[in-house]
Amino acid sequence: MRRVARRSTRARVLECAIVLLVAALVTVLLGGVANAQDVAPTQEELAAITERGKRLYEYDQAAWHASDAVQVANPKVVEGQRCIANKEDGKWRVVFGKLSEDGTRFEITYEAHEQAAPREFAVRKEPDGRQDEGFFLHAARAIELAMKDFGGANRPYNVAVLLASAGQLLVYLYPAQTDARIHPLGGDVRYLVSADGRSILEKRQMHKTIMEKSPSKQTKKAVAGYHTHILSDLPEDTDVFHVLTQDPPVPEKVATAHFLYQVNIDGTIQIEKTMKRTK
Repeated sequence: MRRVARRSTRARVLECAIVLLVAALVTVLLGGVANAQDVAPTQEELAAITERGKRLYEYDQAAWHASDAVQVANPKVVEGQRCIANKEDGKWRVVFGKLSEDGTRFEITYEAHEQAAPREFAVRKEPDGRQDEGFFLHAARAIELAMKDFGGANRPYNVAVLLASAGQLLVYLYPAQTDARIHPLGGDVRYLVSADGRSILEKRQMHKTIMEKSPSKQTKKAVAGYHTHILSDLPEDTDVFHVLTQDPPVPEKVATAHFLYQVNIDGTIQIEKTMKRTK
């Protein structure tokens, strides 16, 4: 009987030790997560957001002005066609066309090339049967894939595709501007898609609610915009895009759970304040 009792006591001691060890590990892990939220992002991380936001702005501008140029050349021919841009050798090349039903070809009807002035594009009609089997094909696939996942929307949306690392693609869906005075922010998603445009690797909801602030008639010049961001502890690519797309650009303050950021008029991001943790 003693041996049994002694073994039982040792077992209970061992169980208690295991419970205490597990509790300690959980405390350390949870503490690590909490502390990680308070760690400020590096300059490299903020610079990467700036770089993507600037490229998104350039893409949007290229697609806009190339579309205007094509409309002048032939207002109806590109209706219902996909507009895709790519920067090659420092200049934007924008094509208009359709993805074949089986997704193996992208048929190009018109092509626009950026000229010396950023807003000027030379347009040319492509010969019948002109097809692309490279970037534009993969981008067109990625767009269809992302739009299918995104679903319908009760307002116009723009779509952009940027090259990421390892040939992968970043697809952005963001609300289109419908009023020249109002620059919408929010309701936007970024997808990371495989290089061939066939698989979604990651989906990032950047903002949920769409904010559309009308400029105040009483205020001649806005000092800075402001919004809170609850989905992450970092500004988003579209925060940079939002600042740059305004004319003239207006800084935007972004308040997350732990930091107050400012996106400057050149797209750079700085941390203005670290928020105190509420107990």
